[in-house]
Amino acid sequence: MKKNWTRYAGLWLVAALWLGLAVFAWVKPADKTSVSERRPLAQFPKITQKEVLSGGFSKDFGKYAVDQFPIRDGFRRLNAYLNYDVLLKKDNNGIYLHDGYAAKMEYPLKTNMVRYAVDRFEDLYQMYLKDTACSIRFAVVPDKGYYLAEPAGALRLDYAQLLDTMQSGLPWAEFVDVTDLLNIDSYYHTDTHWTQDKIVPVAQRIARSFGAEVPEGFAEQTLEKEFYGVYFGQAALPMKADALRYLTWDGWEDCSVYSYDTGKTTKIYDMDKLSSRDLYDIFLSGGMAVQTITNPHAKTDRELVVFRDSFGSSLTPLLAQSYAKITLLDTRYIAPAALKEYVTFTDQDVLFLYSPLILNAASILRK
Repeated sequence: MKKNWTRYAGLWLVAALWLGLAVFAWVKPADKTSVSERRPLAQFPKITQKEVLSGGFSKDFGKYAVDQFPIRDGFRRLNAYLNYDVLLKKDNNGIYLHDGYAAKMEYPLKTNMVRYAVDRFEDLYQMYLKDTACSIRFAVVPDKGYYLAEPAGALRLDYAQLLDTMQSGLPWAEFVDVTDLLNIDSYYHTDTHWTQDKIVPVAQRIARSFGAEVPEGFAEQTLEKEFYGVYFGQAALPMKADALRYLTWDGWEDCSVYSYDTGKTTKIYDMDKLSSRDLYDIFLSGGMAVQTITNPHAKTDRELVVFRDSFGSSLTPLLAQSYAKITLLDTRYIAPAALKEYVTFTDQDVLFLYSPLILNAASILRK
């Protein structure tokens, strides 16, 4: 009898462990969000006759059980080690690692999405820009895979087709190529975005393309707080924190940023966001639909309008030297028809600045 008990001891131990975890999952309060993944977690679904009979309850309960499983982050890390080190997979949760950098495997190019983005930009042109004296440029911010995928042996987007589709679809805008000004060191190790201290040449090329004053004379500052980007949580593996650097110049503190979303005026670098889950939010206070940057020390009265995604949050502060006013518009958060309430297009410089992470998922751009 004792021998049989010993034989099944491991089985009973595993069963007791899983039973304990299951009971704990039922009695513990449901977590609202995952800090590491930066996303809301599924909550216990409503029990209704319709949902039970349709199978909706079972489906939603499955998502809830996975999201609320005890010690979830520990199991996610164990799964990541299994995928990377045992199964030798290139990625985990779509994230791959190489030379200390984490990147999303953005593949394949979704040509229908890119054409959708072109159509949305064409709508903006026809609605606001066609009969104006505005100078128009567009630039594509390469994702990290442009520089990292090949040495990592990972798949990447067809950039030739992407850029060709953009250029042929936007004949009214001059293309500004910035790919030669960047490399993998221009990006954070743990995050999607480029680091501001490495993109001064990008700001300078864009300013030159408009014939505007070239921004210069920057001084580098570093936050004391460590920065862990979005890929840190998604990779589910230990990674060294990034240093978040930002650039200042004479008179930068006198520039003001007004966010129509909040009705608040802040500085270019919003240090109230040091408590944010995403330290990148210190750049222009994070994602906003409509913002204006005003520079009282500008040498001219030139104005710039930027249609942008989150990469523009760290680039446009560098262009503030060159313009008296910069208006930033993010049509992920506001319908294009509403923009007339905030800006009148006459003879401004206009920049479309987007990353493939948006262009390849362009349905998030509003019509």
